[in-house]
Formats: sequence, structure tokens, C-alpha cells
Amino acid sequence: MDYFESITALLREWLPVLITLLVGIVAISAVYRILMKRQTPTSGSRISQQLLIAALGGVLLVMVILQLPIGEAERGQLLSLLGLLVTAAIALSSTTLIGNAMAGLMLRSIRNFRPGDFIVVDGHRGRVSELGLLRTEIQTERRNLTTLPNLYLITNPVTVVRPSGTFISATVSLGYDVPREKIEPCLVEAAENAGLTEPFVFVLELGDFSITYQAAGFLEEVKYLISAESQLRECMLDALHRAGIEIVSPTFMNQRQLAAERLFIPEVRRRAKSTPPAADETRPEERMFDKAEQAETEAKAGHKLDDVVEELSELKKQIDHPAKDDRISELETRRAQLEAEVKEHQEQKEESKGEKG
Repeated sequence: MDYFESITALLREWLPVLITLLVGIVAISAVYRILMKRQTPTSGSRISQQLLIAALGGVLLVMVILQLPIGEAERGQLLSLLGLLVTAAIALSSTTLIGNAMAGLMLRSIRNFRPGDFIVVDGHRGRVSELGLLRTEIQTERRNLTTLPNLYLITNPVTVVRPSGTFISATVSLGYDVPREKIEPCLVEAAENAGLTEPFVFVLELGDFSITYQAAGFLEEVKYLISAESQLRECMLDALHRAGIEIVSPTFMNQRQLAAERLFIPEVRRRAKSTPPAADETRPEERMFDKAEQAETEAKAGHKLDDVVEELSELKKQIDHPAKDDRISELETRRAQLEAEVKEHQEQKEESKGEKG
């Protein structure tokens, strides 16, 4: 009987702690499930979810300590120990973990780039495939994934290729014996044949033996940046050869005995003019940046889903408080359309999760 009473007394003492712990775990799990259902798991939502779950876990830990069946002095010591541990963790990891987390929040606030964007930072070039709280992942032109700490992105200049278009260029060195008036039209023609708009030519350098020219133009579809740069060089090569301009250093020396009028230009046997790839032609970038492409699609779907949910909420408020112009039927039809669209986005999100798994 004494044993049963001691067990009962022990349970009474620890029952508030157990209830608090159970309710806290259930509440955190419920919040996590709600966040996963309402938001597409992209860069921004992941950061918000991680911070929120961490904050709720800290609150639960403090509440459990306050419910422990111990004296006020012992409870104060536990809270002081918890504070010291948190302070020590922040102090020891301030240059790495906390620094990267703060840098991630800064990148999130300034929104310098998004999933799918081309970025260049300290020699690293690729499309953003994932934005996290501590690091950013880019997919390079070899389809490899490179992880960059967020603190690294904050302390180094980051070049972002604008999705609305960018200027691309290529250089070539030609001798002083070729007139500039003959070279520049060829390079402009090459940029146009490469599918670029607003072409122009710059003279970059007057060297000891050659002149460096730069052909450039505006590229609208930045997803195919790598192919466009290669296409521009191909078109420059073809245009200069068609014009009879020899692309060879003035100091070039060959030991073979050739005629003085011999030009080192290959004979064009097939197509005489380079053309941009067709719209339905498969390009290497579609395979190079597949993960970045998927990340961009998910991010766009998430933004669209947020707009649809917000509009749907406004429509529901208007239906609950109908106006005098009797627009209830119109609003109900619109609400049904939006609900179908929300369901479609949620199904796409689940399919994307299944593919990743």
C-alpha cells in the first residue's frame, strides 16, 4: 500500500511536466504540418519554418523547467544554466553557425537573387538550386552542385544575371593589316546571326601585334546563357572567314613552304551561315541546370499559390458580408475556380516531393 501511494504521489508531482511536454510536442507537430500544407517548401519558407520550430522548442523547454517539481532555487539554477549554455553556443559558433544564419536572413531580406537565377561569385558560376538558412546551393554548367556558405556570399561580391535579359560578349584579336571598317560589320553580323539584339563592337586593346575586338549583343533568354556564348563565337568565326579575314597572330610562323597568297581559312562545305537553334531543339542547359530549373518552378508556384490563397480569403469575406449589388453568385464561381487552382498546386507539390524522395 505504501508503494502504491508513493507511485501515486510521484505521478501527481510529475503529471504537470508530462502534460506540458505532451501538449508542447503535439502543438509543435501540428504547427509544422500546417506550415508544410500551406506553403511550398522553397528557400524562404524553409528559413521561416526552421526559425519558428526552433523558437517553439525553446519556449517548450523553458515551460518544462518551470513545471518541474523542484524548489525555486534549483529552478533558478536550471534556468541560469540554460542561459549560460545558449550564450556559450552563440559565442563559440558566432563566426560560423550564427554568422551564416544571420547572413541567410540578410540574403532573404534583400532578395538579391532567387532560385533559378544565374549568379557569379569569386569564380563560381551557376544557377541557384536551393536557398537555405546556413548555405546556398548552385548548380554549375557541369550539372554539379556547389554549396556556398551564406557568410561567403555576404563577404564577396555577387553578380546576378537579370532574368529580363543580359548582354553577352566574345573577344577576338586581329592584325593591324585588316581595316577596322571591314571587321566591325562582320562582328555585328555575327552577333545578329547568333540571335542577339542591339549588337555592337568595342575596341578593347591596341596591342603590340594585334587589336582586340569585342562583339556583344543583348540576350533575352538567359536560361541558355552558356549555349548563347558558344553560338556567338561560332558566328564570329564563320563571319570573319566568309569575309576573307584571317584569324591568326601576325607573329605566326609555319615551317612549310606555302604560297604568299595562301590564307589559313577552312573551306565551308556545309552551311555557310550559322543560325540560332530552333525553339523545339533540346539545349544542354536543360540537362545542366535541371535541379535549378525545378527550384525556380517550385518558387514561382509558391508565390502564385500565396496570391491565390490571399485572393480567395478576400472573396470569402465578401461572400460572408454580401454587398447590395448582389454579386454573390459571381464570387462563388470565382471562389470555386481558385479552390481548384489551389488544389492543383498542392498536388504538384506532392508530386515534386515524391520525385525528390
